[in-house]
Parts: sequence; structure tokens; C-alpha cells
Amino acid sequence: MARKKRQFTTFNLSFLDIMSCGFGAVVLVFLIMNHSIDRDSDELNENLLSEVNLLEEDVTEGEEGLVRIRNTLSEVDLQIVDANGRATRITQDNDNYEAQIEDLRREGYTDNNDVETLKAELLALEKEVEKLRQSSQDNSGANARSYIGEGNRQYLTGLNLGGKHIAILLDISSSMLADKLVQIIRLRNMSESIQRSADKWTRSLNTVDWLTAQLPVASKYQIITFNTQAKAALAGTQGKWLEVADQAQLNKVTTALRGITPTGGTSLENAFLALKQLSPLPDNIFLLTDGLPTQGTAAPRGSKVSGAQRQKLFAQAVRQLPSNIPVNVILAPLEGDPLAASNLWQLAQVTKGSFLSPSRDWP
Repeated sequence: MARKKRQFTTFNLSFLDIMSCGFGAVVLVFLIMNHSIDRDSDELNENLLSEVNLLEEDVTEGEEGLVRIRNTLSEVDLQIVDANGRATRITQDNDNYEAQIEDLRREGYTDNNDVETLKAELLALEKEVEKLRQSSQDNSGANARSYIGEGNRQYLTGLNLGGKHIAILLDISSSMLADKLVQIIRLRNMSESIQRSADKWTRSLNTVDWLTAQLPVASKYQIITFNTQAKAALAGTQGKWLEVADQAQLNKVTTALRGITPTGGTSLENAFLALKQLSPLPDNIFLLTDGLPTQGTAAPRGSKVSGAQRQKLFAQAVRQLPSNIPVNVILAPLEGDPLAASNLWQLAQVTKGSFLSPSRDWP
């Protein structure tokens, strides 16, 4: 804005000229000079006020610009923090994959195609596990996998299938071949393939499949088989918990069970001792058996074990059971062992578990 040039009125009258005009003239001259000064002062004040207004507008615009700059800096700072976080995650992922690739190379995988294939499979598995975990959080009642029995029937069992660490104890003694002693003796003299396809044993394996299909996806499990000895169903997993979400491993466990031929006596004590090898201890136990034990940690002295002796062996085994853990019993009754149902039912009641003696077409 162009500023007006201040002008002042000048007077060229000499003192003698003024005095010669008289007193009235002098007063008039002074009045004229005073008026001129007031007018110049008003013009000066207006100009100064205009300059002040312009400066105030400049200050306001500057403050608004400063606010915009600060907001822009805040957004840039957030973008920098986000970028640093992504860079850190990418670096960690790269380190993990490089360590995995190095492990594969040490194990003999030197071909680049093999390494790339394994990396792709690893990523696919990790995505699958993540989806399963997310699904389990959204719907905790979802099953790990589907299992449909013959005729697509559904049964109300009353079994508590919850828990974070679930142990399944499967009796693989020779009595699991059949319900009657005569049939057991006959099957023991046949080939192993025929024994593995025996009706009672097949029903027991189907029961295990049904149980694993109902387990919460976010939980862990272990299947322990026992006759005179107790061991994990999947070799190399003794004393370890397995992930329910790992479907490939669960399928391996199922395949391993299908390759077992029931044989030998029954040591329930060794089965309960095997539970103590797991860390942490299970919070839910499923026991699939057909009767009371025939021995303790060692083989019996005689060839026959009476009903009273089997009850003592059962009580001895229960003392090895970890405390405060529910035991859910699934009993396939055996001929000649009438005390099994009552003793196992009492075990389920005392531990606050459940007792089930299923029909032949279950599950």
C-alpha cells in the first residue's frame, strides 16, 4: 500500500511583516498555523493506523501459517514412526527366514528351488495357523476339524471337551481287539492287518478321531498310548504338547494310531506316570479303556490276575494321577471284568470328570 507523503504548510512571512500588520493579524496568523498543524497531525495518525492494521493482518496470516506447518510436521512424525516400525518388522522377518534357510542348508538343502519351495510352504502354513487362531478367538466353540459319524448322527455326550492342555490316554492292550475273551484269543492268532481292522479297535480309533475333532483350535494336546508301557502316539513327541491348529501334524498322529496293533497287558499306572512328563500338566484328561489294569509298573508274577488284584492295581495307579485334574472315562466294557464300570465311574466322579460307555455305533 502506497503511503502518502506528509506535507506541511510553510509560511514565508518575516517577523517585521507580522508585527506591521497589528495584533489582530498576528492572532490570525497563529490560528492559521495551528489549524494547518492539526490537519497534518490527523493525516499522520491515519497513516500510522493504516500501517498498524497492515501489520496486524501480517501477524494473523503468519500465525495461521505456523499452525499449518506444525500440523504438517506432526503428520510427518507419525509417518516416520510408522515407517520405522515396518522397517523393524521386516528386518526381524528377514532375520528369521535367513536363519531358517541356513538351518535348511546345514541339513543338506542346497538347491535354490528347494529352499524357495520350502519358504513358500512355510509362509502358507503360518498363514493357515494364523487364520485358525483368529477363527478360534472369534468363535471359541469351533471344532479343529470336522467329523461326521455313520448316518450323520449327532450325540449329546456330556463330555467336557474344553481346556488349554488336553491329554488323551488310549489303551492298546490286546483286550481292545474284542469284547469277548474267546474273540480276543481268536484274533490274537490272526495276522496283524486283521487285528488292526477288528471292530472294537476300529471303534476306539474313531472315538479318538471324534475327540480330536472337537478340541478347541487354540488348545494343545497329546495322545499317549499304553499297554504294559506308555508312550506318545507320534514318535519324537514324548513329553511335549502338540498344537491342535497344526492339522498336518494331527493327521500324522491319526496315521500313526492306525498303524498300531493292540497287544500285551494293561498298566494304567505307567499311563498316569507319563502324564507327569508333560509341562505344564494337563487340565483335562480323556481315558479310553475297556477295564481295570492287569499290572503295575512291572509285569505280575503269576499268569492270572484276580478281580481283587486288579482293583488294587487300579487304586495304586490312581495314586500316581496328578491331582485336581478331571478324568473323563470312555469305557468299552470287557467280558469278565464286572468291577471296571463302577471303579472307573467313581474315578470320574471324584475328579469331577464324566463317564461314558458308548453304543457300538458311536461316534
